[in-house]
Amino acid sequence: MELTHFDKDGKAIMVDVTQKDDTDRTAVAEGKIKVNRQVYEAIEKGTAAKGDVLGVATTAGIMAAKRTWELIPMCHPIPVGSLKIHFESDSDALEIKCTCTAKTYGKTGIEMEALTGVSVALLTVYDMCKALDKSMEITDIHLVSKTGGKSGEYHKTGGKSGEYRMADKNTEGE
Repeated sequence: MELTHFDKDGKAIMVDVTQKDDTDRTAVAEGKIKVNRQVYEAIEKGTAAKGDVLGVATTAGIMAAKRTWELIPMCHPIPVGSLKIHFESDSDALEIKCTCTAKTYGKTGIEMEALTGVSVALLTVYDMCKALDKSMEITDIHLVSKTGGKSGEYHKTGGKSGEYRMADKNTEGE
């Protein structure tokens, strides 16, 4: 396997995608934030002092995903066709899971946008609730799946890094 964001001398480069075909591409990423009971109830009841926590976090995640290319140096600016942020609450574990689904039609993948969307949405939950609990933990941010492009489909199958199913393990840059 060869890293694609380095030239033969080891210098960082942006992958050249000019000759690649446009294809439909989708990526799904998720992560969690662990909170205390007080934060969990404030989010669920909508009583957090800063307002609608998950509504604001949704907007922040979408805004950040659209600007991924400005945040991650070697990411291409791509036409984002769709971004969806979804939250699921688990009252027993005191966790809120965030999922970001990103879609595009283009020459390069949209995984980084999905990961950025989840990361910033969860950071926004932290920001809006830190007055109640500074010990919140953002965990398990990962790519769940991706479709499209030369490398084919990817679906995470296990709980450990490296456990996945991929139709074609071509490692050329996305």
